Amino acid sequence: MAGHSHWAGIKHKKGKADKLRSNLFSKLSREITVAAKLGDKDPDMNARLRSAIESARSANMPKDNIERAIIKSSSSINENFENLRYEGFGPDKIAIIVETLTDNKNRTASSIRAIFQKYGGNLGTKGSASHNFNQIGVIKIEKKEISDEKVFELAIDAGAHECISNNDFHEINCEKNEIYNVKKKLENKIQNFIFTGIEWKPLNRIKVAQINFETANKLLENLENNDDVQKVYTNLKLENN
Repeated sequence: MAGHSHWAGIKHKKGKADKLRSNLFSKLSREITVAAKLGDKDPDMNARLRSAIESARSANMPKDNIERAIIKSSSSINENFENLRYEGFGPDKIAIIVETLTDNKNRTASSIRAIFQKYGGNLGTKGSASHNFNQIGVIKIEKKEISDEKVFELAIDAGAHECISNNDFHEINCEKNEIYNVKKKLENKIQNFIFTGIEWKPLNRIKVAQINFETANKLLENLENNDDVQKVYTNLKLENN
């Protein structure tokens, strides 16, 4: 899943590529199915579904997989998925936010708690970790779509408060309540988007003791690899040197 503060987008890639790809496609498919179930099956009429499809396409998920996930929404009437957020702390009190999509909250809570405990962390109450972050709107655009200079001007004119360009994509940040207004203005000039959604951006990054750095990485990776977890955010400083 995408996002500059989202662990999947910034962690070191470990394990077999096929397994990671399968895990990612499974999470994306679930989000597409739930989005289609809760709203219109036409992405033009359903912002959540449109964003989910954009994320799937950016991950090179086959078109057939996307269509099957939408169709599944009609046959999963008895499946009730919930978006649940868990907050906790890892080694040296790094703050962690875990966003899940689950049909069994008892199973998910037990799994998340076990992962935290295995790597020396602990779950906290709602709000215990999130005060270390700001929720912002994030829009990602393929680098080839528009130049750095033009996207910056376009973003500011659309009402965004920050535009960051790196080697792979342009990232536009805005107030979370304005994200779809900003995107609507961007769509006048841009056709292809990688991601549109709300993310948690850490207020400050925390450097952990070197002895705990690998443990913190394993905690985050195991959370990310859990089937019920959609996104993981942390204020861990990525380069611990």
